[in-house]
Order: sequence, then C-alpha cells, then structure tokens
Amino acid sequence: MQFDYSPKVQELVDRVTRFMDEYVYPAEATYHDQITRDPWNTPPIMEELKAKAKAQGLWNLFLPKEYGEYSAGLSNLEYAPLAEIMGRSLIGAECFNCSAPDTGNMEVLAKYGNAEQKKRWLEPLLAGEIRSAFAMTEPKVGSSDATNIETSIVRDGDEYVINGHKFYISGAMNQHCKIMIVMGKTDPENCNRHLQQSQVLVPMDTPGVKVIRPMQVFGSDHAPEGHAEIVFDNVRVPTSNLILGEGRGFEIAQGRLGPGRIHLCMRAIGQAQRALEMMAARACDRIVFGQPMSKLQSVREDIAKSACEIEQARLLTQKAADKMDQGGYKAARDLIAMIKIVAPSLACTVIDRAIQIHGAAGVSQDFCLAAGYATARCLRLADGPDQVHMMQLGRNLARHYGE
Repeated sequence: MQFDYSPKVQELVDRVTRFMDEYVYPAEATYHDQITRDPWNTPPIMEELKAKAKAQGLWNLFLPKEYGEYSAGLSNLEYAPLAEIMGRSLIGAECFNCSAPDTGNMEVLAKYGNAEQKKRWLEPLLAGEIRSAFAMTEPKVGSSDATNIETSIVRDGDEYVINGHKFYISGAMNQHCKIMIVMGKTDPENCNRHLQQSQVLVPMDTPGVKVIRPMQVFGSDHAPEGHAEIVFDNVRVPTSNLILGEGRGFEIAQGRLGPGRIHLCMRAIGQAQRALEMMAARACDRIVFGQPMSKLQSVREDIAKSACEIEQARLLTQKAADKMDQGGYKAARDLIAMIKIVAPSLACTVIDRAIQIHGAAGVSQDFCLAAGYATARCLRLADGPDQVHMMQLGRNLARHYGE
C-alpha cells in the first residue's frame, strides 16, 4: 500500500478540509435551527452549501473509477480520506452529494441500471436535484438475514405488483425523496434462497405507497431524512423498473455494499477523530481540582487509547479500500467485514469518552457528540449488524485456516 497521498488526492484533501472549515462547521447550528421549523424539507443552508461545493468542483467524488463517465476518477483508496473529512460533520457528506443512501443507490444505477433508469433517476441524483431511499428492512422478520424478507414482487403482464411492510427506510421522509429501490421476492419457491430476491425502482408518489410514520432513533426523528415505516399495498410499477433481472437482488446488494461500507467506516472514523480533538481541547481547557483535566492520568489514557484505536481503524479501512481497488469486492470481502466490525464500534467508544470528558455538556445540543454517538451506534446495525459480519468472517477464516 502507498500511504502517501498523490498530488491529486492531497489537493482534494486540502480543498475539502478548507471547505469544511470555511462553510460546513459554521453552518451546523443554522442547519439544525432550520430543521426545527421545517423538519422534512432540506434546509435552505444545505442548498447553499451544495451550490458552493458544486461550483468548486467538489461534487460526486465517491463513484470509483470503474463507473466510467459518472465517476470523479478516484479509486476507493483515494476517496477514503475525503470520506473521513466529510464524516467529521453529520451534515458534511450531503454538501458534496456524497451522502447515504443516495451514494449506494447511485452506484446501483450506474453499475446495473439500464439507459432509461439512468436517464430518469441517476442523472437527477447525480445533479443533487432529488433524494432517494433503499427499502429492505422489515419489522416482522429478522432482516439481518435478508433471505427472510417477505415483501412480494409479482409479475402481472407488463407490471410488477408489490405488497409488503418495510421500516427504517432511511431518507424516505424527506420531501425531496422521489425514488426508492425496493428489495423483495420475485421467486419465493426457488431452492436457492439467494436467487429469490429482486430489486425494483418504486417512485414515492406511486399509488399504494403508504408512509405510516417516521421511526425514531434514540428519541430523535433524524430529520430531514428520517427513517420511514412504509406499507406497499398493491403497488404497481412497469416491468422496466426492475433492476438487472429477476433473482439478481443479492448480486446487486453485494455490488452496492462493498464501496458503501468503506464510505460508512471512513465517515465513522471522521466522527471519532473530531471527538478526539474535542476531547483533548476540553481536557486542556477545563480546570478540576485545581489543575487542567489533561493532567489527570485517566484522561490522558482516554486520549492516548482513542488516538491508537482511530489510527488502527483508519489503516485497516484504507487497506480494505486498496484491496477492493486491486481485486474487487470478493477479494476484499474479509477486510470489509473487519472494518464494519471495527469502525462503528470504535466511533462509539471514542465519542463516549469525549462525552464523559465534556460532562453534562457532552449530552447537550451545544456539542455534536450526542448526535454523533447516536449515529455511530446506528452504524453497528446499518449495512449488516456486527454479529452477521463476525459470523461470516469467522466462517471464512475457519474454512481458510482449516484447509
């Protein structure tokens, strides 16, 4: 691995860092204030930030080289430090049109979509004109095993009829969310459980799409994206909305989740890095028992351990990104499982230490730590819970070393 950034990447690192310093961090308070007044609409300040980033050419940096005309020309490894910098703020990635779930959905459409699907949905997503959602998780089954999914996708002439119940559909509450990628079963009797599922495009305004409520996360509705509970009641879409083909749902999901997990982990590391810096600054600034907190051994240990753990996670994630660049998802599968196990948990631990050092202020709205912790904790479930990744990684390692 090459640990030094190329001149091209270093320039982008400097530019994204400068943009975050000049525009994003100062806008955080305004962003949250505007949400309270219009919770399910993209705040005006975000539209201003997106326009600035787009004008500076800091736009759609996430798509790897193999996506051709849609790509910014960066490898996964080259994008990794940019994702970390964006992840330092919970509003950072969207400013550059690099936020989930849109990134994963754009990857799916760029890699697997047909010409019509790209024209109608990918192009406005790349332009930042609309938002999107990915509907997989269901309340009535253990969705960590995606073969359990019960939503039905039944062909009827030149249409598919969709019936099912989904929840925690991130992004679907936003008024700018216009399209969902829905995963369900087109062939529930197939003896191969991984060929039963398909993915289909469903516009939010399709008759029968019923948004029941926003699901909360630690008491927050996570506006303006939110996490919707949705019922699909005889929803009809053209067969041309099917992505790639019937029974290809798992294949699409693997193609989507490889780069997405690298992005997710680097953003989590960015959150942890910011928490570490805040922790250190607070420890130097606050006086307890007649001396700065930074002179207390337990505080110094928390700072030191956090720095070590962040660097370990960063290097592991960069290695996974490099492996994926060299050999694709299958070659990097075990490393991607490792980072998904390590990075969100690491972010939880470091942010928790930072909260403790900040005292009561750490759980207040005056700092980003409480919201950052809630987000990091959710990431231990998003894109597969820790236990699934550990189960699959352990299986692969036992098989490898057993042979």
